[in-house]
Amino acid sequence: MPADGAGLPDADPVDKEAEYERFVWANLRRNYIGNYLHGMLGMTGSRLINAPTFLPAYLHLVSGSNAIVGLGLALQQLGGIISPMFAGTKIEHRPKVMPAAVLMGSMGRLAVLGMALSGWLLSGQALVIALLRFIFMFGVFMGAQRVVFSLLMSVVFSLLMSEVIPLSRRGRLQAERNATGGLIAAVLAYVAGKYLIGQNLLGNGYSTTFLCAFILTSAGLWALQLLLREPVTPTLRSQSRFVDRLREFPALVAEDPGFGWFLMVQMLATAARIATPFYILHVGEQMRVDGATLGLLSLAYLGADTISNLLWGYLGDRTGFRLVLLLSIGCWVAATELLMSTGSMALIFIAFFGLGAAQAGYMMGAQTIILEFGDRDDLPMRIAASATAESTTATLGPLLGGWVADWFGYDIVFGASLGFVAASKTQAVGRPEIGPNRVHFA
Repeated sequence: MPADGAGLPDADPVDKEAEYERFVWANLRRNYIGNYLHGMLGMTGSRLINAPTFLPAYLHLVSGSNAIVGLGLALQQLGGIISPMFAGTKIEHRPKVMPAAVLMGSMGRLAVLGMALSGWLLSGQALVIALLRFIFMFGVFMGAQRVVFSLLMSVVFSLLMSEVIPLSRRGRLQAERNATGGLIAAVLAYVAGKYLIGQNLLGNGYSTTFLCAFILTSAGLWALQLLLREPVTPTLRSQSRFVDRLREFPALVAEDPGFGWFLMVQMLATAARIATPFYILHVGEQMRVDGATLGLLSLAYLGADTISNLLWGYLGDRTGFRLVLLLSIGCWVAATELLMSTGSMALIFIAFFGLGAAQAGYMMGAQTIILEFGDRDDLPMRIAASATAESTTATLGPLLGGWVADWFGYDIVFGASLGFVAASKTQAVGRPEIGPNRVHFA
């Protein structure tokens, strides 16, 4: 038997499956700790980038344009359209995917470092262009990384996660690591807003914040690389050309109608993110937004991860993640309506908390449901299809949102967001085959 993993080259397929299962359970504690540390540290850093506070506020500060803010988020999502499909075709035939995970993760982290350095070294239009380029680069490599393991914001359940953590433990793992990471991110976000940005530490508080994000995400990747023991998958697809696998996408969706409707729910929900980069800018119209306010609202948004993830994870393990998806979408609607209708700081804090809880539940539900469809051999391409569907609508939304915000105001943008969220929930409620809950837990 190979020293580093499961899989008997000349063994019967049944023996290979049995050896694979034994390897997974024998290394469960080590892999659990590795994934826990990676999620806790990695997502802490990426949350600072993906939170709807720091980066939108910084882009608006240096450009003075809603359109540029929308363009920045659109470029991030554009980077994630093609890269997941490309990554899927490059790893689905490989017995181990950790080397690709490290490469993609490292390049994404370098993009965050580039954002930090740009703030210190550049100004004016050159700074805006550099930030947009690094945001696009971040989207490209985070989109590819999504297929091989979970990370950001906003947080992803990936191929690597599905190999080394059994389904019966995934909700619990996500809940615990997201709660811990959310707590650290929430505290760090408050400190970053009040002290790093508020006092313009090191000459540029935003750059200092992005540097902290780079250090944390890198530490998470190092922990995963050192601790994780990856099994050799018992069955693998033969290597295919990228174009050939693209042609197979319609069949991949058609063979499982539930998966097709799930993609529709994802695309509608993602289209609702048209308003995400403008939450903090809308608040800026109601009151003065300084570093302390940025920190406080970031604390609300990211602190919601800490509390809500415990609920979402354990609820999903017991009832299935379709219910998590439905409840999180309902929370999204309520929080958006509250933000639109209030000018009170206390209620705005509650609205940001609700938005953070909704996003945490939606991401956990969507990323776990995707693992329940189809055969294991097609999992990389199902994840790629899901990521590409999300990124396509997420690219168009902010571009349109920036233009609409400039011409018609934020209320119209938020109204459109509510419409997409409502349509997503209608589809999810009306399609019980979404979230098949093929595995039930006591």
